[in-house]
Amino acid sequence: MPEQQRLASIGANVDTRLPLHCSLLFQAKTSKNLTFAQIAEHLGRSEVACAALFYGQAQASNGDVDKLSELLGVNRDDLAEQMTAFPNRVIQNYGYAYKAVMNEKFGDGIMSGVCFKTDVDKEVDENGAAWAVITMKGKW
Repeated sequence: MPEQQRLASIGANVDTRLPLHCSLLFQAKTSKNLTFAQIAEHLGRSEVACAALFYGQAQASNGDVDKLSELLGVNRDDLAEQMTAFPNRVIQNYGYAYKAVMNEKFGDGIMSGVCFKTDVDKEVDENGAAWAVITMKGKW
């Protein structure tokens, strides 16, 4: 399977515990052969914020729903009710570990999800190994 097609199909195997619209979005993304970066550009968001919409972990604006519906060829009404509702935020890999370390450094509190920026970059080391570089910056 070509790399682009393999990457596109990853999201199609969405966990059944995710909101219903997630499968619809991933199926449309795969059928249109689009990347998160391409969709994010259309939305005017970062690719991580775009992916969070696809996983139901961020709340979409009405404008996001309009743009996704147009780009992906999905009925707007099928998306709007779920995507503009409260998102399903999940703490995943290292979430509790990050939280414990941040509490030690900053005291009791949380890193803002509103005043927040995150990026995902790829670095290749001297041996040719690919490394994921995740930067998160949030107000405490």
